[in-house]
Amino acid sequence: MMKKQGVLGDRHGVSYLNGKVQFQGVSLNVYSYLIDGVLIDTGAQSLRKFFEAFIDQNDFDQVLLTHYHEDHSGCAAYIEKNKDVPIYLNQKTIASCAQRADYPLYRKLFWGRRKPFHAVPMPETFQSRTATWDVIDTPGHAFDHKAFINRDTGQLFTGDLFVNERTKVVLAEEHIPDIINSLDRVLRYDFQDVFCSHAGFLEDGRSALERKRDYLLALQQQVQELQNEGNSAEEIRDQLFPHKYPIIKFSGGEWDSLHIVTSIMGEAQ
Repeated sequence: MMKKQGVLGDRHGVSYLNGKVQFQGVSLNVYSYLIDGVLIDTGAQSLRKFFEAFIDQNDFDQVLLTHYHEDHSGCAAYIEKNKDVPIYLNQKTIASCAQRADYPLYRKLFWGRRKPFHAVPMPETFQSRTATWDVIDTPGHAFDHKAFINRDTGQLFTGDLFVNERTKVVLAEEHIPDIINSLDRVLRYDFQDVFCSHAGFLEDGRSALERKRDYLLALQQQVQELQNEGNSAEEIRDQLFPHKYPIIKFSGGEWDSLHIVTSIMGEAQ
């Protein structure tokens, strides 16, 4: 019923595994990256056959998690059990990740049940084997979200900050104004290559991030104008996002275009 795949690759000195899962017309994927002894994100438990092999076959000194979501932290417990390396995570979600995972059934279907693991607080900067890195606070997709930039190579790892240029549906916890601020924050840095946890390597990554920010700024203005005209959140959604994506029904509304609108309007999600 579920189709799963793992694709290995290398781009500009960065090794990666792209894990893919497809079910009933919904297709999702997630990347784990390895560079200079640093593993960035661990993949999903449902794709452990691929991600655990990637982990076993490679040598690294530390793990950096962009955020706590199960498609990024799903194999962290495997690393804790089998590798003597620190796992870094935003302080805000260390305690919750040490507990049994609690998220909706459809996410467990796609990504598996993340096992508890023990992380240590994310530093503001860190050293890899040959380089110095900055950790950038980038909330919006998740409240604990971080991005990482290698000062020496100019390579930027954006986690789920980018994903795609023209956002149409988001998780209930996402906050569009925070994403705009986070995009502005990373764009202050000098970077070249951009590696996204779902879109992979971005050609001309700076321009892609700028286009996403500009799209969200224009979308924010549209929502505010329609709100000022007296439209409800549902009416604004139906005007701006008439297409009903399969993930909306499949997720029971946890993914919805409505969350884009309400986060801009300032309504409770």
